[in-house]
Amino acid sequence: MLIGLLTLELNIPDAMSLKAKRSVLNRIKDRVRNKFNVSISEIEDQDVWNYACLGVCIITNDQRFANQVLDKVVDLVEEMRDCDIADHSLEFMHLN
Repeated sequence: MLIGLLTLELNIPDAMSLKAKRSVLNRIKDRVRNKFNVSISEIEDQDVWNYACLGVCIITNDQRFANQVLDKVVDLVEEMRDCDIADHSLEFMHLN
């Protein structure tokens, strides 16, 4: 079994409140969940209104498939106008 973890650090320049930030994040999370069979959640700095860190996780048996799906998640988020990706990282954990 393989666990793929994508960490996305996002700048949300138009968010002037936590409510605006949550609105942007809910749109992102809904689109990612609906398009890909992955788990997604905000994992850091929930009280900062113009920054977000999202964790995206996929469990599979094929690392190539996990890498393709997580790359497509990055592409989808990059296309969204509400935020900018400041940084992202991929990790893979093999479990027996």
